[in-house]
Amino acid sequence: MLIGVAAGISMYWLQEYAYYEPAQFVPSQEILLTPIESGLPEPILVQTIQGIDSASVPMKFRACFSTPMTLAMLTETYVAYKGAVPLTAPSWFDCFDANAIGEALEEGTALAFLSQSQIAPQIDRVVAVFPDGRAFAWHQISPDTANAYTGSAPAAAPETPAQTPDKVE
Repeated sequence: MLIGVAAGISMYWLQEYAYYEPAQFVPSQEILLTPIESGLPEPILVQTIQGIDSASVPMKFRACFSTPMTLAMLTETYVAYKGAVPLTAPSWFDCFDANAIGEALEEGTALAFLSQSQIAPQIDRVVAVFPDGRAFAWHQISPDTANAYTGSAPAAAPETPAQTPDKVE
């Protein structure tokens, strides 16, 4: 019984605390978004940012920040991200509520933008922005990659007419 309890505590600690570290941001380049015109990520205005990351797993990145940029300006300038699904953060990183962010994206009260495509192989960085300037960033599997692994068999090649020898008369 003691071994089971110890294993459970260890598993919890590994999921919630292990490998996480404060995210390192470059001043004035903390968060990038991809413009519609150039397709090359560029920094946006960011205030009060905090984040977590992991050197071992790219999917552990989460960030909470605010921006003075309006949704109207963002939608006219930057690439929208379809299929944004925030991943849950550890309970101690309480500024990032994946459920609330996901609901706001579904309802259209927050909008998602492409920060950087392929930030790691098959992983995109996504940013969700609320009308009041609150914003959140995370990594998720690229929709192109996710669609490639649906588990369905590839479409069959079109059938070709059977090759029959010419009749000899």
